[in-house]
Amino acid sequence: MDLDTFKNKFLNKIEFDCELAKFTWFGVGGKAEILFIVEDLISLSDFLKNKPNEIDILIIGAGSNLLIRDKGFKGIVLLTKKLNKINIDKNHIITAEAGATDADVARFARNNLRGGLEFLLGIPGTIGGGVKMNSGAFGSEFKDVLIDVRAINHLGQFKTFTNKELGMRYRGLEISEEWIFCSARLKSFKDEKINIENKMKKVISLRKEAQPTGVKTGGSTFKNPIGNKAWKLIDKAGCRGFKIGGAMISEKHCNFIINSKKSTAQDIEDLGEHVKDTVKKVCGIELSWEIKRIGTK
Repeated sequence: MDLDTFKNKFLNKIEFDCELAKFTWFGVGGKAEILFIVEDLISLSDFLKNKPNEIDILIIGAGSNLLIRDKGFKGIVLLTKKLNKINIDKNHIITAEAGATDADVARFARNNLRGGLEFLLGIPGTIGGGVKMNSGAFGSEFKDVLIDVRAINHLGQFKTFTNKELGMRYRGLEISEEWIFCSARLKSFKDEKINIENKMKKVISLRKEAQPTGVKTGGSTFKNPIGNKAWKLIDKAGCRGFKIGGAMISEKHCNFIINSKKSTAQDIEDLGEHVKDTVKKVCGIELSWEIKRIGTK
């Protein structure tokens, strides 16, 4: 299907030239050429089957680990926030759709007296993004609790991948980028509500104590190099509190960049690159971005 025919077919379901800043935690970035808000998997499959092959796709869940560049994204943005159902079956396996927030899944598990998912409260994202990044917090990662994930490719075809088949590694996977995660099944264990709540309170307390809250940020900026902590290297390089434009390295946790005023995406990216260069010069270690930078500069 050509682009014009595609646009006409889905005219009532898509938005054009939509501002993306409002969908990200940084609150910056340009426009999406086409925005499609995913309501259910049937409509998503139909949408992808009709999509012209040459158009790029970007998935946005919570927008917490994402920097949209100032000139926006040329292609289709799929917004998954409405794909957020969570349920538990007779075998006590929790299934969460991709757009469900990690925190909501942690609370759902607590309400059903299931332990082992408390760490999700410390991850500011969605289940889909968490699987894709193998996100983690306070000593646990998605690979520790994931059973399998249902996915759809850019042709609208579904497939289920086991934890092992995903090739889960530190902040990443081995499978092709063509797969979009739809839902995940998570393992847990029976526990008393008071125990779960105490663990959750500890996660919240540790997060408030160690990380900036109530500000525009994007989570951890850089991956931890093997045998090192990114924040320690950044601190050693003298970058704590450093600013470029409206972007600033957090004084509280220097692996976080904050949009302190009216930052641009370019300010944030320039600041990150400055930190990378400085850490390389001072410490001799190359940092790798954990935040995904998308779009045209």
